[in-house]
Amino acid sequence: MKQITIVDYGSGNVLSAQKSFVKVTKENNTEARVIISKKLIDIKNSTHIVLPGQGAFSTCMSGLKKTPGLIDELQEFALVKKKPFLGICVGMQMLANDSEENGFHKGLGWIDGHIKALPAKNLKLPHMGWNLVNPKNKNKLINSSENYYFVHSYYFACKNKENILAESQYGINFTSIVVKENIYGVQFHPEKSSSSGLSLIKNFVS
Repeated sequence: MKQITIVDYGSGNVLSAQKSFVKVTKENNTEARVIISKKLIDIKNSTHIVLPGQGAFSTCMSGLKKTPGLIDELQEFALVKKKPFLGICVGMQMLANDSEENGFHKGLGWIDGHIKALPAKNLKLPHMGWNLVNPKNKNKLINSSENYYFVHSYYFACKNKENILAESQYGINFTSIVVKENIYGVQFHPEKSSSSGLSLIKNFVS
């Protein structure tokens, strides 16, 4: 029995994410519990962790820090036990070293890189709507170029090319999926991305 935990720290679309994961596990007859929690025991007992994120980077980081021991337990899960971890939107951005959004703020530092403002001249910000995500190489998360739903004004500038799993284009080419071993981060919202998003969720769960 898999336990997929959507981390609830006050800054994520947790119910929408939970519904999508429940839908995928039921349709694929996967034995799984999909829970929303920030309890350390639930993090410890999980097989998969999903870290959603909406709003400002600094607000999301503060939300994680408010629960004593939560960041340590997440690090134990992802960096030590090396179990499947998925960051969504700002949940992906927090994997970086730091962010320039509304000042300078430190991230989790799990994947080397910086969160920078999209230099979208003559383009609307936030970048909102459907956009193509192009995988850079064969991987276990997405099989081909697909459209996913984005809402963001900042992007993950990866330090190392091997951490770039996929790219998208909006004014510039930017990293839309990061990867480091068992850790994945997606800039878009798979829970809002119809069949493409459900396929990605299925791949993550399996």
